[in-house]
Amino acid sequence: MKKYTNTGSKDTRSGFGAGLTELGKTNSNVVALCADLTGSLKMDEFKENHPERFFQIGIAEANMMGIAAGMTIGGKIPFTGTFANFSTGRVYDQIRQSIAYSDKNVKICASHAGVTLGEDGATHQILEDLGLMKMLPGMTVINTCDYNQTKAATLAIAEHHGPVYLRFGRPKVANFTPEDQKFEIGKAVMLNEGNDVTIIATGHLVWEALQAAEQLEEKGISAEVINIHTIKPLDEEAILRSVKKTGCVVTAEEHNFLGGLGESVARTLSLNHPAPQEFVATQDTFGESGTPEQLMEKYGLNAEAIVKASVKVTGRK
Repeated sequence: MKKYTNTGSKDTRSGFGAGLTELGKTNSNVVALCADLTGSLKMDEFKENHPERFFQIGIAEANMMGIAAGMTIGGKIPFTGTFANFSTGRVYDQIRQSIAYSDKNVKICASHAGVTLGEDGATHQILEDLGLMKMLPGMTVINTCDYNQTKAATLAIAEHHGPVYLRFGRPKVANFTPEDQKFEIGKAVMLNEGNDVTIIATGHLVWEALQAAEQLEEKGISAEVINIHTIKPLDEEAILRSVKKTGCVVTAEEHNFLGGLGESVARTLSLNHPAPQEFVATQDTFGESGTPEQLMEKYGLNAEAIVKASVKVTGRK
């Protein structure tokens, strides 16, 4: 199988910060709004370079979404920044009514998603956000896998008209995708071709899927690995093409199995090409306090879990 190299672990939120900084220089319509978490969202450099286009809203996330929606009327492209929990659950009504329903060109950028937020615990570790956002009509939902892809996605969504939810994280993770990659919204990325099982992963689980594929190769199982960075619109063509070849699929995500990527894949298969599927995701539970590594292991969100699921699903064909 194709080998991927970690060029140096970085946090994906820093990829967002780098992309936003670049947009500040290249697109004068881009404005940034933050809910008292400038440092955590890596928005400092944009603030320093473009103070007239940076708005510190404070701990008033609902107000931030309303302001962002209003700014689009004047042609601005607002990027909002706060933790994923506060970007979705706390302000869902404002997003639904003021942004999604009105098709406002707001980019909702969310860090510290999933259990890899770590020690802050269950109140901050949202595992429902992808489901909440993908259910909103017209909302594009993106979950990036590393620093380079997050930067590329940040640049891409500025060119896309319509509301976007961009999800990234706090911990340093492997940085393995090309620095000069072209990010295409709604287009899956084939990372490794295989014949026995399709592994469809998103976010932090993409690197784990690649590690799992190497371990499966040692077991004589050929795994096809697909990076689904866009949860909605979903690249159904890429999914179906792969599963028709392999005959089974494992989905992997740092999210509740209810409402996430796995359910979107299951729906696609049930309507077009039914096939055995296993879910690597949290099982209808909240998280808890701990290091990212401890939590990923406890909740079965790692390469070992993907290997186990892949062995199981190949036995169901």
